[in-house]
Amino acid sequence: MADRHWPDCARNLKGVILDLCGVLYESGEGDGAAIPGSIEAVKKLKTSDLQLRFCTNETQATREKFVAKLQRLGFDICVSEVFPPAPAAIAVLKQRSLRPHLLLHDGLVPEFDGVDQSDPNCVVIGDAAEQFTYHNLNEAFRVLLGLEKPVLFSLGQGRYYKETDGLKLDVGVYMKALEYACDLKAEVIGKPSATFFQSVLDDMQLQPHEVLMIGDDLLNDVGGAQQCGMKGVQVRTGKYRPSDERHPTVTADGTVDDLAQAVDLILSQRGQ
Repeated sequence: MADRHWPDCARNLKGVILDLCGVLYESGEGDGAAIPGSIEAVKKLKTSDLQLRFCTNETQATREKFVAKLQRLGFDICVSEVFPPAPAAIAVLKQRSLRPHLLLHDGLVPEFDGVDQSDPNCVVIGDAAEQFTYHNLNEAFRVLLGLEKPVLFSLGQGRYYKETDGLKLDVGVYMKALEYACDLKAEVIGKPSATFFQSVLDDMQLQPHEVLMIGDDLLNDVGGAQQCGMKGVQVRTGKYRPSDERHPTVTADGTVDDLAQAVDLILSQRGQ
């Protein structure tokens, strides 16, 4: 059952941010699978008086292809509502006149077509999945080691995520390997970066205390949101583990069985 004290904050909410993988759906073969009740839960939020955005560390497809997949699963979502790390990373690269060496999933590479990649002076890694070979990691390592001031951007820092056939290693594992090998600290673009969360709040034109984050990742979704001044609720779907509820440094403001339960609790507090 859900914790019953947290929904009190719903009365003063003006917006909700949802994680995607592990909250709305589980990725996997084909388009993956919608988590039971999540399609209807999104519909309820859309017909409420709350603003809704989707904040994801998804880095295996362009935003357009990713949203099209969610639409095929039955979700009422449009591209402008979804905030993944790649567009934010591209903005940073252009702002700082950086030319990246890319270690990315094949499905995401087209997102960077407009970025100069000649003579790289930084490395960008995302959830490259099968592209995380020794050869490719070593190539990124060599680029970084050859730079006077090496810069590594990581599109998220998740440890693992859940697909329909089980848990999978995420980009954070490989980010840590490159940090260790090159004796540097990566710049994380995506959750739990405060700058990333703030870009979503700016789009909503809301203050952190007016917004609730719902995710399956205790550290990156819940913890990241809390550090920005938002409330953070964790669902017991996706990558959730029972040990999350005894974590030594991050405590969710609420824990619910799934998104459907969270939305029903929120809307019941608002009389909707």
